[in-house]
Amino acid sequence: MMLRFASYTIFAGLALSLPVHAQRAEPGTPSQSPSPPQQTKPAAPVEELPDSPGASEGLGIPPMPNGPTAVLDTSMGRLTCQFFANESPKTVENFIGLATGTKPFVDPITDKPMKGVHFYDGTTFHRVIANFMIQGGDRAGTGAGDAGYYIPEERSAGLRFDREGRLAMANAGPGTGSTQFFVTEGPVPELNGKHTIFGQCGAHSVLVVQSIARVEKNSNDKPVTPVLINKVTIVPEGQPLPAEPAVTAAPAAK
Repeated sequence: MMLRFASYTIFAGLALSLPVHAQRAEPGTPSQSPSPPQQTKPAAPVEELPDSPGASEGLGIPPMPNGPTAVLDTSMGRLTCQFFANESPKTVENFIGLATGTKPFVDPITDKPMKGVHFYDGTTFHRVIANFMIQGGDRAGTGAGDAGYYIPEERSAGLRFDREGRLAMANAGPGTGSTQFFVTEGPVPELNGKHTIFGQCGAHSVLVVQSIARVEKNSNDKPVTPVLINKVTIVPEGQPLPAEPAVTAAPAAK
């Protein structure tokens, strides 16, 4: 199934949705991939990026991030995203369990059960689109991988795609979220009500997202040179973040 929002094409099938999975392909069959999106305006230079807008009018005061922070050290810089633990508890619990190795999963490459493995370390951002988002969380790196299970959608009336830096789950339709996630570069109101928002990334992280979204990529929006997620660290609320490492590439997930 293919859905179109504004100038963006979102493939649903788990393979992802939006930032979505492409449908899982049968052996020997190319997986679905979105057509290159049309950019509605030139990419803004870093110094011209606007600050995150406030909540949409009429929504009242939006929820503030609460709970632990996910620190994603990538081959192009660090992303720090604080969770909405009160609004999206099951999604946050799932992400933390996968990131810390406490949640078992079925490896999408080998189809074997895995325990004690940090799911996201060594994975990539397999789909990046300027002025839209970057998508990762698939150990197979194809956009069709998951963890062998799905988690329910979680919605909060005050959480909307009304600003940059939203951390949300990719899916192939209601109830098909698993491991893949995306971070937005700006407001994307077309996605409201379609994806669980479970975190908010900081202003510096948005600059990293902007850089990743503009790397050279192929016709499937996959970076030509892999952008690796070297390590994901979960930092309890109120605790200091770990020192940022030098930007280096980690071995691919296996």
